[in-house]
Amino acid sequence: MRIPIQVLIYPVRKINEDWEYLMLRRVENRGGFWQGVTGAPENDETLSEGAKRELYEETGYIPLNLIKTDISYIIPMEDRWKEIYPEGTTEIPEYLFIAKIDESSPPKIDPIEHNAWKWCSYEEAMNLLSLEDNKRALEFVHTFLGKEE
Repeated sequence: MRIPIQVLIYPVRKINEDWEYLMLRRVENRGGFWQGVTGAPENDETLSEGAKRELYEETGYIPLNLIKTDISYIIPMEDRWKEIYPEGTTEIPEYLFIAKIDESSPPKIDPIEHNAWKWCSYEEAMNLLSLEDNKRALEFVHTFLGKEE
């Protein structure tokens, strides 16, 4: 049984002067859409510990820096998920992280969860995303990274 909390991690890396964003495509039976890394903390993990573990499990990457943002939003419970969450769960909060990566090797994706990956420019990543919350989260990440420079 999963705890009703999610993390969304956008892995980013700087190539020359530009930031790139890692997008993963879910397998068809899990929606077939593009996203960052998502998952849930397990057992007694903190949000940050869960985000770091999920990043490693879904990409094989260990971040140079993992930044927990102040951004979160609510995902309404869908019928197809009811059996994996505690009874009575009606919504799942999702918390946004930025994972700075210094890797040139390709991610090691799990074919049970994802069937494609792509390092993208901001514009390309935004065009791949279909979920509005994910788009708003990526927009925040892009703005945040721009202020750091």
